Amino acid sequence: MFSGVKPSGNPHVGNFFGAFTRWAELQQPGHFYCVVDLHAMTVPHDPAELREQTVDLASWLLASGLDPDTVTLFVQSQVREHSELAWILDCVATMGELQRMVQFKEKAAGQRDSVSVGLFNYPVLQAADIILYQADEVPVGEDQRQHIELSRDIAHRFNHRFGDTFRLPTATLPTSGARVMDLQHPDQKMSKSEESPQGTIDLADDADTTRKKLMRAVTDSGSEIRASADKPGIGNLLELLSAATGRTIPELEDEFAGKGYGDFKKAVAEAVIERLAPVRARYAELRADPAAVHAELGKGADRAREIAAATMADVREKVGLFGAERVRGAADPAEASPA
Repeated sequence: MFSGVKPSGNPHVGNFFGAFTRWAELQQPGHFYCVVDLHAMTVPHDPAELREQTVDLASWLLASGLDPDTVTLFVQSQVREHSELAWILDCVATMGELQRMVQFKEKAAGQRDSVSVGLFNYPVLQAADIILYQADEVPVGEDQRQHIELSRDIAHRFNHRFGDTFRLPTATLPTSGARVMDLQHPDQKMSKSEESPQGTIDLADDADTTRKKLMRAVTDSGSEIRASADKPGIGNLLELLSAATGRTIPELEDEFAGKGYGDFKKAVAEAVIERLAPVRARYAELRADPAAVHAELGKGADRAREIAAATMADVREKVGLFGAERVRGAADPAEASPA
């Protein structure tokens, strides 16, 4: 299993319930979780801020329950094989299939001539991230399903052209907490707090700020507390409460039948605050000791690099790169040393 998260903006409860907690629940040896800092470079960025956000995000992942002794947690740019494989896959992917990617169309709308090649090429690097570790399962949100299907197509094409090399990845979608929506615009996915400060609950928000944002969350006409297409605000809050408590939405609908929106919002706020309290406390401990976080990321990169190097040795030989056969044989000191 492989999954990654981009260090841009502040992590929020949508990231936490939709990805971080899911990864922690699924974790086992052989799983790879990556802070994909190279992907954060597809738009203009501040170098110092990128470095800081990379460590910050890794701290949130650890605080959310990822165990670096069980899984491999690392930073993408620390394993250079990601970039090398991406170039090789560029020579397998086609312009047409990249132009069909919905996310690129949305992000490039109205500025196609000025967006970076990196943004266009983003899905190929993503494919390299995944198949480099022979991942057959990729937990993602619905908005990433198309990219995983492309990764599968590229891997299949490479295997057909050069011989069996990569496993074909499959997207696995979460069942709850998967798509936490903006508190002020429940028809939109929760996003960076700078884009919607009152609609987003940052993981770094304190309890009082969290409570205020939830109490001000948009609701719907009528007074019934139920999940339905015509009640997106209440449905979103039910989704949050379900994710925070582990209870099903039908159970929550029964509990709050006949109760008002005010009491319901208070219950959501307290449940979210209680769920996040130990995570926020652990995060504070980790940020007070950045050297420990760096050390864990270093160990993860070493483990990832070992797997990636073996994959790339096979890839280099199969595509016919000069000296690849000698690189594969370099494990034997007698062969690697000059006569």
